[in-house]
Amino acid sequence: MRRSLQPTQVAQVVQLMQDGTSMRAVARRFAVSVSVVSRAWRRYQETGQYIRRRGGGRRRATTQQRDSVWRRRGERSAACNILQHDRFGSGSVMVWGGISLEGRTALHVLARGSLTAIRYRDEILRPLVRPYAGAVGPGFLLMQDNARPHVAGVCQQFLQDEGIDAMDWPARSSDLNPIEHIWYIMSRSIHQRHVASQTVQELADALVQVWEEIPQETIRHLIRSMPGHCRQVIRACGGHAHY
Repeated sequence: MRRSLQPTQVAQVVQLMQDGTSMRAVARRFAVSVSVVSRAWRRYQETGQYIRRRGGGRRRATTQQRDSVWRRRGERSAACNILQHDRFGSGSVMVWGGISLEGRTALHVLARGSLTAIRYRDEILRPLVRPYAGAVGPGFLLMQDNARPHVAGVCQQFLQDEGIDAMDWPARSSDLNPIEHIWYIMSRSIHQRHVASQTVQELADALVQVWEEIPQETIRHLIRSMPGHCRQVIRACGGHAHY
C-alpha cells in the first residue's frame, strides 16, 4: 500500500470526493490508506492546492548556518559535490476548459484559492460558457459533474436565466466525462517536457500551450467514444472502465 499520491491522483481524489464517493472507496481505488485520502482532501479544502508544501518532519538538531562539510583540497568544485536546487519549489495551477465536437473554449487559468460558486459563475459560466453556448446555438447541452460550485443555487439560477440546459449527472462518475482524459493528456505532456516549469506562471503558460496543441480530432474521437464507454460502465455494474 502506497503512502502518498501524485498531484494528478490528488486531483482525481478531490473530484471523487466532490462527487460523493466515500473516503474508504477512494482509498481502495488508489491503493492507499484512508488517512492519505483524508489528508489530501483536507489540504485541498484548506488551501485549494493539490500538493503539500515543503516542510514538516523531525526537528533538526542543528541549523543550516552551523552545518559544515569537510572536503579535501581541490574537491570543493567537483561535479559530484555540487547539488543544484530548484528554487521554484512546489506549486499547482487550477484550470477550466470546455470541449465539443467542433471546437473548444479558451483554457481559463484560475487565480489562487478555492473555486467557489460565485467564482464559478463569474469566471466560468458568464464569460466562457454563455458565449460558447450562443455560438453553438440550439441544442447546446452543458456537461458538468456534481462538484459543489456546479450545483450551487446561484449557478443553477444563472443557467436557468440564460436558457442553458445542463445534463443530469450521476454521482461518482467522473470517468464518464471525456474532459478527464484531456486532463490526463495535458498532464502527461507537461511531465514529458525536457525543461520543467520554474514558476507557477510558466506552468500556467505551458498548460495553455498544451491545451491549444491538442488536435481537434483527438477531442472528437473521445466524445464519440462515450457511448461505447458507457456500455463498458454498465457491463462493469457501475465500476471503473478505461477509455
